[in-house]
Formats: sequence, structure tokens, C-alpha cells
Amino acid sequence: MAELTAPVPRQFDAQAPGLTATSGTAPQKLEGDIRALEQQLADLQIKVQQKRAEADPVAPYSRSFNRTLVGTLYAASGGLGLVDRQVRVGGWVKTGREAGGGAFAFLEVNDGSCLTNLQVFVSTEVAATVGGLKALTSTGTSILVQGTLRRTPEGTLQKVELKADKIMWLGRCDNGKGKYPLSKKGQSMESLRERLHLRPRTNLIGAVARIRNALAHATHTFFQSRGFIYVHTPLITTSDCEGAGEMFQVTTMLSHVEEVGKAPLPNQAELDSLRSNVAKQQQKVDQLTSPEPSANGAEAAVEGSKAKGQDKALRKEAGRLTKVQEDLERIEARSRVEGGLYRTKQGGIDYSHDFFGKAAFLTVSGQLQAEYYATALSNVYTFAPTFRAEDSHTSRHLAEFWMIEPEMAFCELEDDMNCAEDYVRFCCHHLLQHCQEDLDYFATTKVDGHSDPEVKNRLQHVAQSGFKRITYTAAIDILLKAIQDFKPQKKGDKLFEFEVKWGIDLSSEHERYLAEQVFKSPVIVYNYPKDIKAFYMRLNDDGKTVAAMDVLVPGVGELIGGSQREERLDVLQERLQASGMPLEPYAAYLDLREYGTVPHSGFGLGFERLILFATGLENIREAIPFPRWPGHADC
Repeated sequence: MAELTAPVPRQFDAQAPGLTATSGTAPQKLEGDIRALEQQLADLQIKVQQKRAEADPVAPYSRSFNRTLVGTLYAASGGLGLVDRQVRVGGWVKTGREAGGGAFAFLEVNDGSCLTNLQVFVSTEVAATVGGLKALTSTGTSILVQGTLRRTPEGTLQKVELKADKIMWLGRCDNGKGKYPLSKKGQSMESLRERLHLRPRTNLIGAVARIRNALAHATHTFFQSRGFIYVHTPLITTSDCEGAGEMFQVTTMLSHVEEVGKAPLPNQAELDSLRSNVAKQQQKVDQLTSPEPSANGAEAAVEGSKAKGQDKALRKEAGRLTKVQEDLERIEARSRVEGGLYRTKQGGIDYSHDFFGKAAFLTVSGQLQAEYYATALSNVYTFAPTFRAEDSHTSRHLAEFWMIEPEMAFCELEDDMNCAEDYVRFCCHHLLQHCQEDLDYFATTKVDGHSDPEVKNRLQHVAQSGFKRITYTAAIDILLKAIQDFKPQKKGDKLFEFEVKWGIDLSSEHERYLAEQVFKSPVIVYNYPKDIKAFYMRLNDDGKTVAAMDVLVPGVGELIGGSQREERLDVLQERLQASGMPLEPYAAYLDLREYGTVPHSGFGLGFERLILFATGLENIREAIPFPRWPGHADC
């Protein structure tokens, strides 16, 4: 593996309050020492992995089969560390071909632990025990084969191959007349999405899975090593964090529609009778609670005795009143059933009859709950699925996706941007260190006619370079200048499809233009207009913008969105009301500002978008194992 340089640390802004530039100082020397030690540690980890593979290659939880993973085998010096040793390998046949006039066959076997297949040489004598060579060469066949690892002749593609001496397991794959969907011919991404249960067997989705796994590992490593606490936030919520309204509703009411609809509705006479009972019982209670003339002396003693009896009678009659009122409320609720659903007096859905007693939804973000913990535990992060019921069929949208959302107490926007930048660069460096083979695959393989040969160079550039930072206003000025300087080649040509002016929410084309054409690197845009951002973002002193930031990266556009949170109770209440949102669902969120409020910040990163950036893939549906989008929720 080529030597990799650890990410260069950001230099503190000399103008930032309380910070000084670090050039030539002791802290910078310490940072250099730390980077050198981290690189030594990474190199040692690779050597440990190689030695461990050579010492005991058997997978720890496959010892009943004595199976060695192909990835472990290649970790031992490309397989050369295990030459002449007997091993067992289990996996699926990618391709198989007979040779030598039917005397033997070559199988390309892969078990998903790495991209590279292992070539297995099987003689006709060994194959005879399982029905002959043809039983083994069909694509998709699963096998567990025992044999001796040997060097291949000079000039061959593989350094080693397995000479089989026994087939321990055979799972046949019926590929008659091309029945198996993943035969040798290429498959379009669209056709693979129709077979989500089989597409992990393709090289592409296998590589994506390993990249995804590496990025998840890098995420936890980054935050855990910096003192963050991992918090599990709920998937079901009664509040809308983004205020967008595009949420999936969670309800059990629909499953009871038929049952509720079949029950007979109360008639008017029944309702009138109950209302009359309530009125009569209310009169009894009123009579017992009406004040009487005060008494003195002996009369007072007698009246006191009567009062005790009245108290007992009052409690009894009040209990009866409560009972008939509940009966009336229940029958009135039944009278408002329409289409098998309970209705309010205003005609809306009455969610008091639902599972949670109120309207509930799948979460669009774990931010609010993460803030609750950040204001007690300081630095936390959540890594969980989120949902958006947006009727979008574009290559950049999913209905279910994963979000990484850190929240930090005593943290302002500058710190938030620093954390976001450090995290992205750490992930890039981690991939370059641990996923070279899969990155090479994405750089050289066309996916639906597209490949990205700059994958590794882009990751290396991001890992080594500081992110550019500009205000939203400056970004708008840059885009307007670009439009002014644009020279159309023919009538109707224009630089951007969407209008550019101060106050717009930047579209993907604007974001990518800034990252790809102007800065040619990630760029952080901050201080956005308040009217296009969420209610919880801190209002700046100008009254027009909020302390929000977006990290824009080449190939994707917006990768991260974050902000300093509004810690002032009165301002937050005003922002909620201005957004047309009720205060009641956010009572707990407002409490944070009343009980020990603190400046805090955070951001959200769409995990699948990070995968697009890392792999160069064009469609986000390939970045997640089981994509969900309008009309599609298979497997």
C-alpha cells in the first residue's frame, strides 16, 4: 500500500477571539509529532493484520468449517504468506470455465470480504464427488472448497491460486437458459434495483457496502476519539424538526377503520338523554356546593355536622357527574365517526383515539433530541435513519436515509464549521488508508456509462487541504458575476437554470458550480438569509441572516448543513410563531432555553451523500442497501 500522509490540521484563525496563529509555535510541533505517530500506528496496524492472517487465517466465527476469508488470505502479503498451506475458502462463483478438454476447471470465487476473486483450480476427479465440473462452473453457485494455496506462474494476473482437493459444500444455482438474474452479462442499475436481494453479489454493490462500512467506522472513530457520546434518538416523534411538513405519519387508526366503521352510530334520542342526565347531575352538584348563611354558637356545631355529611354526598354526586360526562363524551365521539375515523368537532382527524394519543410521525432529524443530551452531556452525536415523504424521483433523493448529527455545548458557528471540516477530512483519509482496492474499482469502472477517474485524487485533495469559507452574500455575488461574464454559444444558452438573487435557497447547480468551478475544492458557505432557514438557527445581529452554514463538495453540492442554535427563549418563540408553527409540540425544546440555556451548535450530514462524494456514483439509490423512494419499498 502506498504511503499516505495524515490530514494536515487546520490552522486557527488568528482573528478568532481567544485564539492565536500556530505557525512556528510549540503546539504546531506537537501536532506534527502526533501526525507522525498516527501514521506509524496505521502502518503497524497493517503489519499486525498481515501477521495475524499468517498466524491464524481461520475466520473466528467460522471455525466449525475452518473457513478462511478471501480478504484475510490476501492480507497475508497478497496471499504469498500462506503459500503451500492448506486452507478452506467458501463463497460464490463469479465465473467458471472448463479447460484442458474437460480435465479441469477454473473458478473465480468471491466471499464479499474484498473485491478481488480467488482463482480455484478444480480437477475432474475432485469435481466428480459433487456431480462433475458443470455443477461447479455455473455463476452464483456457492461452494466451500479445501485445497492448497500455491503460487501462480510468472506473468499471470493472480499471485496465488487454490488447488482444490475436496469440495466440502455445494449450493447449486439454476442458471439454465440464463435463469439466474446475475449471469455474466452486464446489468443496469435500474434492473438491479428490482432485485435488491441479489444485488449485493455484484462487484459494485459489494464495493459500496465496504465503503459504507468504512465510513461508518470512521464516523464512530472520529467522534469517540474526540470525547463525544453516542446517543440513540427516537424514530417516532410528534414534532417536525425542519418545519417542512413532508413527514411520514405513524398511526394505527387505519388498521381499525373497518372495525370502527361497522359499529352503529348513536341516534339523536340517545344523545339527548345523556345530555339531560349530565344537566340533572350538574344541578345536584351545584345544590350541594351552593353557599348557606353562616351560623354562630350551637347552631355552628350543628351546621358543621351537616357539612360533613354534605361533603360525603358531594363527593358521591361529583363522581356520578364525572361518569355521565365521560359517557356523553364517548358517545359524542362515536357520533362524529366518518369513514371509520374519529373526527374532532371541527371535522379533522381526532388523534386522541390513536396509539400515541396525538399525531405521530417518522422523524426527519434527531437534532432536537440530540440537543436535549448536549445540554447535559456537552458533546453528543447521533447516527440513525431519518425519513422524508418528499414526492421526488431524482437521483439525489431518498425517502429513507441515514443522518450523522453532532451537537456541541459551548460551541459557536466557527467551532461548528471546524468540526464539520475535520470530520469530512478524517473520513477521506480513512478511506484512502483502508479502501484502496475499492476506490480503484470506482475510478476505473463505468456505472451506467459513467466513471470517475478522479475519485482518489479528490479524496486526497480534500484530506490535505483546508476548506474555503465565504458568506452567503459573497457566494451570491460570485454567481451573479459568473452570469454576467457568461458567453452563450447559441441562442437560449444560460449558465444556470434557476435564478440567482439574494434571498434564494441555493440550488444544487449553484452549489456545485461554487465547489467545482470556482474553488475546485470543498467550500463552506455561512450566514444565510433567515427566511430560507429553519426556526432553530440563531438570528444574527443584522436581523436578516442566521448563523447557518453549508459544506459544499464537488460532485454532490451540499454535503453538510449546520448552524449555531438559537439559545435565547424570546427570540426562539418569535421565530416559531413567525414560521406558523405551534409552540406546544416544542415545549421541551423551549424548556432548554429557560433552564440553564447555553450557546450550542451542530450539523447534519446525509450519510448517503458522503458515499456519493467518496465513490463518484451518480445515483443515491446505489449508496444505500435497500433504497426507498416513491412507489418503491421492496425487501
